[in-house]
Amino acid sequence: MGGDYAPLQTTLGAIQARAELSKEVELVLFGDENAILDIFKTENEDPSKYTIVPTTEVIGMGEHATKAISQKTNSSIAVGFGYLKAGKIDAFASAGNTGAMLVGAMFSVKAIEGILRPSLTTIVPQEDGSLGILLDIGANADCKPEVLQQFGILGSLLAEHVYNIPKPKVGLLNIGEEEEKGSIVSQAAHQLLKSTPGLNFAGNIEGRDLFNGSANVMVCDGFTGNIVLKLAESFYVMVKKRGISNDFFDRFNYENYGGSPILGINSTVVIGHGVSNAKTIKNMIRLTKEVAEAKLSDKIKEALKAETANK
Repeated sequence: MGGDYAPLQTTLGAIQARAELSKEVELVLFGDENAILDIFKTENEDPSKYTIVPTTEVIGMGEHATKAISQKTNSSIAVGFGYLKAGKIDAFASAGNTGAMLVGAMFSVKAIEGILRPSLTTIVPQEDGSLGILLDIGANADCKPEVLQQFGILGSLLAEHVYNIPKPKVGLLNIGEEEEKGSIVSQAAHQLLKSTPGLNFAGNIEGRDLFNGSANVMVCDGFTGNIVLKLAESFYVMVKKRGISNDFFDRFNYENYGGSPILGINSTVVIGHGVSNAKTIKNMIRLTKEVAEAKLSDKIKEALKAETANK
């Protein structure tokens, strides 16, 4: 029931994903059962190919996250996290209230021991056709140097194990390339990233380097990252409004990526865009499957143990 166009677009997206995924992958839908079955009937889709868990409440996009999770216990988000915590599902995805998704993840499966702040990521298209990863993009507006260091580790693991980028280069978004540039926080973060064993740290990168491949993983606080994300989204909108067809800017379309995994929690949770259509939901489901199969949470735990052992 999450997203501005639920349950229609979420159900249609699930139908598209079901057609592309193997039979071994089970899709569990949380929501208004009658509404879902009506859509299946209209689309001539067989309900037996899915597991439907009926829910009666919906968390609105503007609701207070913590209150909504605790009070609307029969919402699709609350029930979904209950299933995730109980191990009844391997991964959970929704295009619903972002705050509720973050709170639900922290209350149910919780952060991995040693993680200071879980992070949200986004894909940043590169001029050479590859992709980059930017984090954080809004979950943590203010960050200490140690948090930014962990973002570098988390982003590197995501790039390597989900997007198959070997030895990903990690860059710290800053106002200059030199080590001494930037705020006190960014200067300290630079030194921590530089000294992190096993991390391929490429140093500071500037705003002009976001799309040129200077780094595969770009680290910043959530305040900066969210501004960069919304600016990048506006590029795509402006190009489309002007009727311009451009391969590079077409890759800024969020529909192609589906959503953002929460990095640093004890399971797989993916948050989709609130205005997700069927194509976006399909891609969100595919991304969720890939993150779960990569066992990214386990990889993060192993990396933290190794970092602790080296201190």
